[in-house]
Amino acid sequence: MSAVETVPIARTQNPLVDLEFAREHLDDPKVRLIEVDVDTSAYDTGHLPGAAAFNWTTQLTDPVKRDLVSREELETLLRSAGIDDDTLIVLYGDNNNWFAAWAYWQLRYHGLDNVRLLDGGRKKVEASGLPLTTDLPTQPAGTIRLNGSPREELRAYRDQVLEAIGQDGKAFVDVRSPEEFRGELAAPAHLPQEAAQRKGHIPGAANVPWSSAVAEDGTFKPAAELAELYSAKGLAPEQDIVAYCRIGERSSHTWFVLHELLRYPNVRNYDGSWTEYGSLVGAPIETGQGAQS
Repeated sequence: MSAVETVPIARTQNPLVDLEFAREHLDDPKVRLIEVDVDTSAYDTGHLPGAAAFNWTTQLTDPVKRDLVSREELETLLRSAGIDDDTLIVLYGDNNNWFAAWAYWQLRYHGLDNVRLLDGGRKKVEASGLPLTTDLPTQPAGTIRLNGSPREELRAYRDQVLEAIGQDGKAFVDVRSPEEFRGELAAPAHLPQEAAQRKGHIPGAANVPWSSAVAEDGTFKPAAELAELYSAKGLAPEQDIVAYCRIGERSSHTWFVLHELLRYPNVRNYDGSWTEYGSLVGAPIETGQGAQS
C-alpha cells in the first residue's frame, strides 16, 4: 500500500460509551442513538427510545454498484435522523455490533469524529432492562455537513491489497471463521454459501476471528487481552494492517478494535473483502491453516 499524505485523524477521547451513558442521554437532544442491525427487522420489535434505524442493505450501500452509499446520500440520511454538526452519534446493533461497527467505520471514513459505539450493542441493551419502544422517533431534520475529503487512509482497495502481499511491514488479518479461512466454507456456517469464485485466504494473512475480541455479554474484552490476542498472531502496531472478511462488516469490527481501541496507527478496512478478492483473476490464494494462524 502506498503511503497517503494526510492530516492525522482527530481521535475521539473514547470511542465507546456504556449503557449508563445511554440511559442518561436517552432524552438528550445533542445525542442521537442509531441502531444498525444485521437483521433489519429487529428494530421494529423494540428499540431504545428516540433511536433511529439505518438499514445497511438499502441506506448504507449504493443501490446499483458495489460500493458504499454516496457521500451526498449519507449526508441526507444523517440529516433525516436529526443530526447536526455538534450532535454526538451513538451507534449500536445486533450480532455484537457487526453492522454498527461498519456504520461507525463509514462515518469515520467520511470525516466524522463525533461518533461512538455503544459497548455490548443490542445484546447488552436487551439484557440490561433499558426501556424499549416500538414508537418511531420524531425530530426536526438535522443540518450536518460532510466537509472535506474521505479519509482514504482508513480504506483498502484491491490494487493496494495485491501490492502489499509479501511486503515487509505489511500485514493482513482475516477475521472470518477458521473454516472460511481454511477454504472449507464460503460464508459463515449459518448463511447461504454463495460468495466468491474461490475459497481460501490472502497469502500470509493471520486468522483472528472477529468474535475473539468480544466477551460473553457482547462487550469488548479488556485492552490488555485484546493486545495479546493480536500480538500472538504476529500483528504489531508498527505494521500497515489490512483487515478483511467476506463483505467488510466483520472486518470493520476488527478495524474498530485495532484502530480505535488499541490505537494501532495504520489500519485499513478492505470492504471489498473476500467476495471481491476471491473472484479476482490471477490473484494468489492460500488454503489450509496458513503460516500466521
